[in-house]
Amino acid sequence: MEPIGVLKDGQIYDLQTAEALNIQGEDIKADNSSESLEILRHSCAHMMAQAIKELYPEAKFFVGPVVKEGFYYDFKVESKISDEDLPTIEKKMKEIANRKLPIERYETSKEEILTKFANDELKQAVLKNITDDTLTLYKQGDFEDLCRGPHVPNTRMIRAFKLTRVAGAYLGGDEENEMITRIYGIAFFDKKELNDYVRMLEEAKKRDHRKLGTELELFAFNDDVGAGLPLWLPNGARLRSKLEHILYTAHRVRGYEPVRGPELLKSTMWDISGHNANYGKNMYYTTIDEQKYGMKPMNCVGHIQIFKNKLVSYKDLPMKLFEYGVVHRHEMSGAMHGLFRVREFAQDDAHIFCTQAQIKDVIFEVLEFVDTLLKLFDFKYEIEVSTKPKKAIGDDIFWETTTKGIMDALDENNIPYGIDEGGGAFYGPKIDIKILDAIGRKWQCGTVQVDMNLPSRFNAEFINAEGEKEQPVMIHRAILGSFERFIGILTEHCAGEFPFAIAPTQVIFVPIADTHVEYAKELEKELLRDGMDSKIFDMNESLNKRIRMAEKQRVPMIVVIGDEEVENKTVALRDRRKREQSNMTKDEFILMLNEIKKGSRI
Repeated sequence: MEPIGVLKDGQIYDLQTAEALNIQGEDIKADNSSESLEILRHSCAHMMAQAIKELYPEAKFFVGPVVKEGFYYDFKVESKISDEDLPTIEKKMKEIANRKLPIERYETSKEEILTKFANDELKQAVLKNITDDTLTLYKQGDFEDLCRGPHVPNTRMIRAFKLTRVAGAYLGGDEENEMITRIYGIAFFDKKELNDYVRMLEEAKKRDHRKLGTELELFAFNDDVGAGLPLWLPNGARLRSKLEHILYTAHRVRGYEPVRGPELLKSTMWDISGHNANYGKNMYYTTIDEQKYGMKPMNCVGHIQIFKNKLVSYKDLPMKLFEYGVVHRHEMSGAMHGLFRVREFAQDDAHIFCTQAQIKDVIFEVLEFVDTLLKLFDFKYEIEVSTKPKKAIGDDIFWETTTKGIMDALDENNIPYGIDEGGGAFYGPKIDIKILDAIGRKWQCGTVQVDMNLPSRFNAEFINAEGEKEQPVMIHRAILGSFERFIGILTEHCAGEFPFAIAPTQVIFVPIADTHVEYAKELEKELLRDGMDSKIFDMNESLNKRIRMAEKQRVPMIVVIGDEEVENKTVALRDRRKREQSNMTKDEFILMLNEIKKGSRI
């Protein structure tokens, strides 16, 4: 297998760049490794741009990077492009691949490029952010674009690809700029990998939480209310309440104390914390009595004030404070997506104040909590350590020491982890929990962040064993991340077949005739006393149709009630999850449901 690039010091170079810069390193071959796929997908993005240019000669292009889900290109055309146009663009791409065009790299001056693209406002926007005097372009046939690479040598290598969707994007990611068109795509070196991925996409469409959320009447969005502000309908609110209750008990038995901070704090608080300087673009502000206030994007500042509310002894540590804190973040309109990215959400947030010596034990305890909760919902997961981002507070010594401490703690317990370079919070490094769903997708949810910056900024202190004041370490911790996002992920993971303990409706009673409704109501009331929700399907439809309607609601249990059940105080049960039918007494039925519910304690 011939090499298509070179890997040196974690940097990927294509063959032309490696030769031009005299770079020698490890060969990258067309073997579906992450490095080889990055080269292929970047090349496929260019081939897509070439196809668009041939179909829409007026097209102007911004950037076309490789991303986690494949690649995309941002561009502008006079026509409106939709998903229906993707097959036409794919067909043109296949034509270009069959031309077996060499992909050639060449260098030129920035001045020449500025002149060359003088009438191209998108290219001028790209050039604004480039300070180099010498730039590289890549050319294939009649198409060329400003690019650093890497690329495969020839378009004939780009065979297994698919364009997945059309989206809108603000130029440069700034919602003050114009909206342009973005097309996403995916590419592999062999057809089987592509077909597997396409099947996964088709399965993902069936599981789309937005579609299921509508069908199961979980939540809704309303333009009159505002973008990114979900309305929780009764079914969704019941599901969410049950999830909150399971977590509340789990927190309490682990020594966490419930607290609640305000959603609005004086802006001076956000000055001290560093949020105004480092996170201000994502915040909402208002003025009250000529004083500026900021709506909280995180709960940490309120929890620090709660910690400082009384004198704390070392004997009180670790102090664990938790809150289902409602936060607001100014997400861009084009970035919002169902429950996955919203402007208002509630975090299962906790802050643990501890000594330096307690950090490792606290981290292990949090990871045990994570493991127990995710197993309850049948999630596998991976752990990543996220290091210092470009925008950060605190000196290098703090970042190096804290990051090493986290890694040492994981190493000591043989917990495998990856590294996310530059992915830390602005105030400290963190452990990210990335869960894997039923169809193999990876989602960022929980996080554990070690922070000595904020306690220092707010002068948080405790009295140590020597009777002296000492600064605590603050560990930020969320397991679900947010209830909104987690419920969206869980909906897709289980395709709306929620575990019994949190199902919005756990039982549907189907009385055969009106004379059986009273017994159904009696059962409904008994279940409600035990914290379980049920519904009675007594509408004016045939028995079979009502049973089919109940099936479509994806409830765990369906109970049919007739004369025999009313007379003997029994139930005719259909367990949809086990695909079993059985008859039992009313008491046996209620006891069984309570035992299932007890199995969800963590």
